Amino acid sequence: MASPESKSPEQSEKNRKYDRQLRLWGDHGQASLEAAHVCVINATGLGTEVLKSLVLPGIGAFTIVDGKKITEEDIGTNFFLETDSVGKSRAQVATQMLLEMNPDVTGDYIDEEPEQILSNSPDFFNNFTVVVATALTEKTLILLSKRLWELNIPLIVCKSLGFVAYMRIQIKEHTVVETHPDNETLDLRLDRPFDSLKKHIDSINLDEMSFKDHCHVPYLIILYKYLEKWILEHGTLPTTYKEKQQLKDMIKSGMRRDEHDSSNSEENFEEAMNSVNKCLRVSDIPDSIINILNDDRCINLTAKSSSFWIIAKAVRDFIDNEGKGLLPLKGNLSDMTADTEKYIALQQIYHKQAAADVEAVWKRTLQLLRQLGRSSDSILEKDVKLFCRHVANIHVEKGSCIADEYDPKVFDTNVIVQNLENPESMMIYYVMLRGVDKFQAEYNSYPGEFDDQVEPDIVKLKTCLTKLLSEWGCGPLAKDDYVHELCRFGGAELHSVSAYLGALAAHETIKLITNQYKPVHNTFIHDAVTSNSGTFFF
Repeated sequence: MASPESKSPEQSEKNRKYDRQLRLWGDHGQASLEAAHVCVINATGLGTEVLKSLVLPGIGAFTIVDGKKITEEDIGTNFFLETDSVGKSRAQVATQMLLEMNPDVTGDYIDEEPEQILSNSPDFFNNFTVVVATALTEKTLILLSKRLWELNIPLIVCKSLGFVAYMRIQIKEHTVVETHPDNETLDLRLDRPFDSLKKHIDSINLDEMSFKDHCHVPYLIILYKYLEKWILEHGTLPTTYKEKQQLKDMIKSGMRRDEHDSSNSEENFEEAMNSVNKCLRVSDIPDSIINILNDDRCINLTAKSSSFWIIAKAVRDFIDNEGKGLLPLKGNLSDMTADTEKYIALQQIYHKQAAADVEAVWKRTLQLLRQLGRSSDSILEKDVKLFCRHVANIHVEKGSCIADEYDPKVFDTNVIVQNLENPESMMIYYVMLRGVDKFQAEYNSYPGEFDDQVEPDIVKLKTCLTKLLSEWGCGPLAKDDYVHELCRFGGAELHSVSAYLGALAAHETIKLITNQYKPVHNTFIHDAVTSNSGTFFF
């Protein structure tokens, strides 16, 4: 079916261009994407793959920081560089090629090494939305990590080394309203019906209905009626399989047959029976949400508190008052077999109650803004509405500083020790990559980078790893297979691995920009040989 024509040709063109992604993160997510400015450090094959997957969906702007010239090796691993570009600025050529992919995007480049910028212009990174870094030395990574941690700007560090892909996300705090859970539970309140819902259902008498009306009652009403009978007899909701089966039998006993056509069954009653497991649940607040609402940042607001925490505090106050111990109602209903008039009547009851809950939270939000000396338009009513609709699944990600992983006085190595006990754990690659960092810092090259140095580099890399493991309080590695493998890579970047990791890093960047979907928590490692992956939190 063709979509209706927009009154604005420009908007219609934009919708057609970004149709599939708008279905994922909506107009407001796209607006956030188009307002973002991302910095990518080093236009390696991996760096340009990250940008490709940001330019195509319409990132607002990007800046490449890279002081290197294009080499023959770059041509073999970077899809966006051509043979006649050897010797030219890698940042400049990559920027020009990437901008050809989407005229909506603006791009710039800085033909300098990141170390120089961090040393000479420390404020350079202040205004970026997200920074993505590839192929950084250990020294530069530590400096960049500390700087962005101070600025509270997200940093995504990526490495593509042979068949190993690594990504680490550094965020001090990241709040997500729209987490898009795979299985979202319905908020029906059948165990604790609000006044207008109870009044409506109580006004319906199933026994006095004709067959035609009886088979067009929304299954939600049927379920409530029989649940009410069950609670009168048993005092509590059915919880076990046996009890739920008994409730289904009660509903089945209330089904009628058409006296003119015995094969004509009541689908609404069948829906009621099928929904017992899905719809019958205790109306409560998930523990994860309780933890957020009890967080000190929610309870003790300041004038600098983010909109997320101010609305969360308004919801907390709502729960203690108008909400009677419950979150604001979502107000959405699933489709069901019913007479249109009866279904719409029920739907409007849920919608009106949800709107009333939003209004109550909105008023409390305005009250909090006044108390904090903030402008009343610093939070919009639509933001409160969005928050209330998704409040049962909001998420707060608390991260750690990458620089701390390089400080033995601060770094908690227990996660490494515990994971290394499992010979199949991807943690071994984290250890290997840290060893490569140490090797690179000491010898200014990758292990195995030069053909005549592979064997000596194996010994050197083993020495670096032994020192590292000793610092962490870990025993030596059981076998040298991984050491030989890393030296065999010679610091090479494989385009297929970089393309995979680049798309993944771009996904995480979009999550951070749009504040939708939960980000990786916080380290991801992938072995392209076995197609195994692992995530770890440091």
